[in-house]
Amino acid sequence: MLYKEIHIGKFIKERVDENEITIERICKFLGSDEKSVEKMYASKSIDVEILLRWSKLLEYDFFRLYSSHLILYAPPSAVNKNQQKSEKTPYFRKNIYTQEIKEFIMKRILSGEMTQSEVIKEYSIPKSTLHRWLQKTDNPNG
Repeated sequence: MLYKEIHIGKFIKERVDENEITIERICKFLGSDEKSVEKMYASKSIDVEILLRWSKLLEYDFFRLYSSHLILYAPPSAVNKNQQKSEKTPYFRKNIYTQEIKEFIMKRILSGEMTQSEVIKEYSIPKSTLHRWLQKTDNPNG
């Protein structure tokens, strides 16, 4: 499963290979040596400052992998309506479903791997959202 287990080093290495970026350019951009870069490829996790630099270099938002994981696999929290919203941290009112997540979910439904009810229950996707996606699949022009 694409977002279940994230090995960020592998994703970075794949993107480097796709873009055919030289190790010299990578080392210069990151201010690292070749050995450090190879260690990053082997790492399951990576410091966020370094991940941000990789995202800029490779023109790819690696943080979305983690956001997608949260949307698909983190249990919804019990919302306390009386809880004060912090002014220091941003509050996200609803989930933003990337095209990759939509395709992942739709593939599971269309292949028969999961039913619509199972998707709604497993991933906490609102029924109306899922039906909108299904309508767009049925009507490619819409």
